[in-house]
Amino acid sequence: MITAQNLSKRYKKKWAVDALSFSIDTGKVTGFLGPNGAGKSTTMRLMLGLDNGGGQTLFDGKPLCAHSYPAKTAGILLEAKAFHPTRTARNHLKVLADAGGISAGRVDEVLDMVGLREVAKKGPGKFSLGMSQRLGVAAAILGQPKYLILDEPANGLDPEGIAWLRQFIKDYADAGNAVFVSSHLLSEMAQMADDVVVIGRGKLITQTSVQALVTGSGHSGVLVRTTGQTQAKLKEVLESSRLQFTCDAKGFKVQGKTTDDIGKLLYRAKLPVLELSRQEASLEEVFLELTASSEEFAAKSVAKKGGRQ
Repeated sequence: MITAQNLSKRYKKKWAVDALSFSIDTGKVTGFLGPNGAGKSTTMRLMLGLDNGGGQTLFDGKPLCAHSYPAKTAGILLEAKAFHPTRTARNHLKVLADAGGISAGRVDEVLDMVGLREVAKKGPGKFSLGMSQRLGVAAAILGQPKYLILDEPANGLDPEGIAWLRQFIKDYADAGNAVFVSSHLLSEMAQMADDVVVIGRGKLITQTSVQALVTGSGHSGVLVRTTGQTQAKLKEVLESSRLQFTCDAKGFKVQGKTTDDIGKLLYRAKLPVLELSRQEASLEEVFLELTASSEEFAAKSVAKKGGRQ
């Protein structure tokens, strides 16, 4: 387990990270979410001892620097272009392997894993952002670490690359490791993350499972659709049962109940049912709801002016 305890970082009068604590379990993908400027990258640097600040992060009970071979404990991808531009991709990884006490044979293994074997002899200085991200992932997994810490690893990847990265991350966690990954691609995070840590303005908003987050949202509920003639009656039944619900063109969305609950209610009221289904909130809806008051760079809408007379 990774445990981050009271991480703090201040720039002049502003707290970039403010007494932030959370934990990361093995066998899971933990998503790290927050608006721009929330402090995600700074938090990761604090966790790894790459930035000065308060608090501590323990990897299996001790700081990363206290491990004999840190590269075999935690694999890191914070910056896609973190390589010497004149070295070949293979030599870049060989230097990292030598420094981390890792067998040179592992270099070609990871190049194969990330799909860069054919460009191994080329200098990464001219790599696209997507290829650079793949090289960064190769460097992170070089030591077969128990933990992966990845900051926006999907930046620059094409759809095929994003799909590959998603499956790779899930498989890495399923093998008993832990992956801590930040991303603004919430649709991707919803498909691969088991848990999420959400922060805003450097403070913890919530840490929970993705399932609990979306299920507990007010955007989730049971959709009920009946015939036009019985809409008013259905509304009366829901109100008399003191249920929380909203109504739109699709029908009635009832919060806090299961489809079984609503089905039994409608059966007793002898109302026809055209549709009865569970409607889960999207991770994007829940994220925007949670961070609504934490956005530091919120854009303002531009009012349209009337045309000239």
